[in-house]
Amino acid sequence: MTALARPDVRLHPSWAATVTDFGSETMHGSGVWHGDGGPLDLTEEGCAAFVAMLARFADPATELPEDRVHSDYYWITDGAGADEEVVGFLALRHALTPWLLEEGGHIGYAVRPSRRGQGHAGRALAIAVRRAADLGLDRVLLTCDEPNVASARTIERNGGVYEDTRNGTRRYWIATGVSARRARAGRTSAPA
Repeated sequence: MTALARPDVRLHPSWAATVTDFGSETMHGSGVWHGDGGPLDLTEEGCAAFVAMLARFADPATELPEDRVHSDYYWITDGAGADEEVVGFLALRHALTPWLLEEGGHIGYAVRPSRRGQGHAGRALAIAVRRAADLGLDRVLLTCDEPNVASARTIERNGGVYEDTRNGTRRYWIATGVSARRARAGRTSAPA
């Protein structure tokens, strides 16, 4: 069963295997770009440091550089208990910078090569859209590279409406259902 789990050192062995499985591919949604640019330390200590770094970006009290936004990072997992395995990464960004509006979007994700084609991306995206609604986002922007047909299909199956292509990046919007919830609750604007 696909789930979104907060990064946790208890999943270190499968996190390290997932990172290794990606090889030189970009691990969208993983948060690696917040690091020092070097290779990830795949030891348990390195995993603990990486998890701590990601937690800072989720904390709204943490002051971030102007080109960064608060984000919830998740490890896409399959299984439960002792069988829980990291199969990918997902970032849910709380806001958009100018660059994210053009090319990055609110949600970025990637599934490890050996676990693709099993539906994990679609199920993880559906969960993330619900969590975006919980953050009060009316709609979320998702992007994928023009030739990435599998990702475009995943986004479209989750309600993505194609807007345009910019710099080789397809841009889609997905309504989260927040507006409908507010209307049912008798509110017309976001809570303060």
